[in-house]
Amino acid sequence: MKKFHTGTVKKSVSIKASKKKIWKKISNIVGLSWLEGQKRTIYLSKKKRNVGTIRKIFFDNGDIVEEHIVGWKDNEYFSYIAVSGLPLRAYHATISMEQSGKNLVKITWQSYFNSEKMTQKEFSDFVIFLTGFYQNSLKNLKISLE
Repeated sequence: MKKFHTGTVKKSVSIKASKKKIWKKISNIVGLSWLEGQKRTIYLSKKKRNVGTIRKIFFDNGDIVEEHIVGWKDNEYFSYIAVSGLPLRAYHATISMEQSGKNLVKITWQSYFNSEKMTQKEFSDFVIFLTGFYQNSLKNLKISLE
């Protein structure tokens, strides 16, 4: 039976670099060379930082996702919602960072989402996909910064 499902995914990675260096990389919200499968990302807004910034991400597999920045605190976190391109009715994610040692920063990527109508198996497969996507992208981010 197809119905709506709600889920969350949370993944973290520790990176040996300064908070300033990491924030510079992750707050460039169209500089997504570390994002798995990303082909290119463009701004859809005049704004390039902070709440109200809009981006469109083009993926190798043909998917196109539009995201709006809805929360922002310099050197700490930003939050965004996806408004199109995912099999979801709602998607809210936050990428945050905290100092966890001398020159060691923990990056956490966490999301909450509510699906379009799908079977339990389709939803489970999506959660597995998203978990792997976060893990691999964070690994790429770590490699690019260390």
